[in-house]
Amino acid sequence: MPEELRLRGRLFLDAEIHAVTGLHIGGAGGKVAIGGVDSPVIRDPITDEPILPGSSLKGKMRSLLERWGGYEPNHPIGQARIHVCQSPDRYSNCPVCHIFGVPGELPFAYPTRLVVRDAFLTDGSREALRRADTDLPFTEVKWEAAIDRITSAAVPRQIERVPAGAVFRARRFGAPGAPDEAGALMVYHIYFPRDLDWFLHVVEAMGLVEDDYLGGYGSRGSGQVAFRRLRLGYKIAAPSALYPEAISWISRDPIPDLAEFRRALPALLDSIRPHIS
Repeated sequence: MPEELRLRGRLFLDAEIHAVTGLHIGGAGGKVAIGGVDSPVIRDPITDEPILPGSSLKGKMRSLLERWGGYEPNHPIGQARIHVCQSPDRYSNCPVCHIFGVPGELPFAYPTRLVVRDAFLTDGSREALRRADTDLPFTEVKWEAAIDRITSAAVPRQIERVPAGAVFRARRFGAPGAPDEAGALMVYHIYFPRDLDWFLHVVEAMGLVEDDYLGGYGSRGSGQVAFRRLRLGYKIAAPSALYPEAISWISRDPIPDLAEFRRALPALLDSIRPHIS
């Protein structure tokens, strides 16, 4: 590798994910009982609450950023195709491959920069959905009909969705018996000074998600989300010092929405830059 691989620090992005419209991220359909919905959502097997997997958000961010930048989808992953640089020269200047990762067998690959955590219902959303008269625990059932183009016969189907207004957030588990604390939705690893600049692409991808959709059935109204109450923090390596225990949050109060956070981001990163040697 042409450069020394050393973890210089991490950025931590804390944010709420608000379901603007009903949200469907599909789960396994094998457990659906008689009378259940045709297309269930993914749930926490312990609490039975719907969750927002980090893989769904990260995959959508990568897909949209690749399309926005015109990156060639040249590498098959199952039935999907993603962009993967095929030479060291292209890889060295490709933020998508560095941020979201490439297959580990490539001889010139560095570690993935971005980690996206699973997100869970906030306490307020959990209580609101418990009080609401929802079709299923924490979720609604949306009826749709597929129309046969020849006979005009309608075939009804049921889609389970988390209702609009629900809020998800990553969480960090505290000591046994203590309440769960808010955690960072995203963790971004800094190996080289340029990684700090490439973090702009992470937030750009979040904006692309807001204007698109998350999960399934987005072209029919589901899956519009918004990022709210954002904070940026860091842990920076210091010479001969232990890894920091606590995150240093740059601002005390969260920034209300993604648009304002994007405007503030260059100044936020400039405040961290002197600490990256």
